[in-house]
Amino acid sequence: MDAELFPRSRAEIAPGAVHVPAWLDAGRQRELLEACRAWARPPAGLRTVRTPGGGTMTARQVCLGLHWYPYAYARTVVDGDGSPVKPFPAWLGELGRRAVRDALEGTPPAPSYDIALVNFYDGEARMGMHRDSDEKSDAPVVSLSLGDACVFRFGNSETRGRPYTDVELRSGDLFVFGGVSRLAYHGVPKVHPGSGPPELGLAGRLNITLRVSGL
Repeated sequence: MDAELFPRSRAEIAPGAVHVPAWLDAGRQRELLEACRAWARPPAGLRTVRTPGGGTMTARQVCLGLHWYPYAYARTVVDGDGSPVKPFPAWLGELGRRAVRDALEGTPPAPSYDIALVNFYDGEARMGMHRDSDEKSDAPVVSLSLGDACVFRFGNSETRGRPYTDVELRSGDLFVFGGVSRLAYHGVPKVHPGSGPPELGLAGRLNITLRVSGL
């Protein structure tokens, strides 16, 4: 929005979990979108994730550095075309470290980020409550949003249910969670189609999640 009655500001949603609105400027959003479009192309491109129970995730995904599949990591797209996973670029790791410095003020520098999961949501896609628990590192998770706004539900580390807090994430927003909130359940119950900035040229929502594998 060009003019907000109550401008959004940095907010701690839970201990160690911080939302920083409009962290990426318009130019950086365009650069990141172009990178995502390149990563989405085959081989090792955007795919539909299938769960062990036979279901499918409605958000489609591409991985960098290591390939995530339920519920482990591999160096090839073992549940797709079998190609080697695309490399994790150094500039993306530096972006992750800067995100942690900006969001979690006063915390020690984060280790080097080495993996990313890029999820694409169309207007009907959702993400159930889950924990990012397949890594061997407790470094903070960095989440960047592009395109359509969504409801991001951030919960607790004990249960998928309440208590949780719903946060609106818009294009350019940063969300970082670490410390006691590193294993909190979180999900995306709703995407708002057509709410992204028109000048970005993205129909849908992209979420770029940076992690330290510890592997």
